[in-house]
Amino acid sequence: MNILILGGTAEARALAAALAQRTVYAVTLSLAGRTAAPAPHSVPVRSGGFGGAEGLARYLRAECIAALIDATHPYAAAISANAAQAARETGVPLLALLRPPWPKLPGDAWLEVETVSDAVRAIGEIPRRVFLALGRKELQSFEHAPHHSYLIRSVDPVDPPLAVPQASYIAARGPFSAAEDRALLEHYRIEIAVAKNSGGDATYGKIAAARVLGLPVIMLQRPALPPMESAATVDEVLAWLDHALTLSTARGV
Repeated sequence: MNILILGGTAEARALAAALAQRTVYAVTLSLAGRTAAPAPHSVPVRSGGFGGAEGLARYLRAECIAALIDATHPYAAAISANAAQAARETGVPLLALLRPPWPKLPGDAWLEVETVSDAVRAIGEIPRRVFLALGRKELQSFEHAPHHSYLIRSVDPVDPPLAVPQASYIAARGPFSAAEDRALLEHYRIEIAVAKNSGGDATYGKIAAARVLGLPVIMLQRPALPPMESAATVDEVLAWLDHALTLSTARGV
């Protein structure tokens, strides 16, 4: 049973590792190719786009893919939309492995905004020390607010750096503990953070640290995703695939 995982997340890596132990599945993990040095994986990996929904549909047909798993980042709305359209065109069963968002807890001072431009404006006109925990493609908008001092953490180095007078960069891959992130925020005397509600444990440390330190967090809301069946855990995906395999076997496929 040929499985295609659209990955780039810790959940995708965990799912691939679990499926690699099951000889009834032939798994390919697809990465967008935006990370220069992706984490190692236990299944064959392809890198780069498919050419939109039509290209993905062609790939599904050519490779006889029996099930498609969208385990991309919750903010990768364009990829999820392409997956949904390609699944409709080909009839390939699609399941999203979608981690639940972080709940707002007592003590959290969140300001939820829809866009990065909204986040830039929400920081305000008074110069502040800002921690940016965003992807590289979202950072450029902060050049419109050069009066702030930025601390930027990303998996890959930010190249070119932001065209602002004051910016520090940390290239690091999670998970990050709450204790580590509290020490980081205190060391750089951060006054406000900007983050995505990614969910999961790997990057929650900054949210917990901000709560303890009483720091406000500008939280980018999740984009709207196309309607599709979803699972919250790797075990749920495995159960879904096992059911699909049982049905295929019963039909003699």
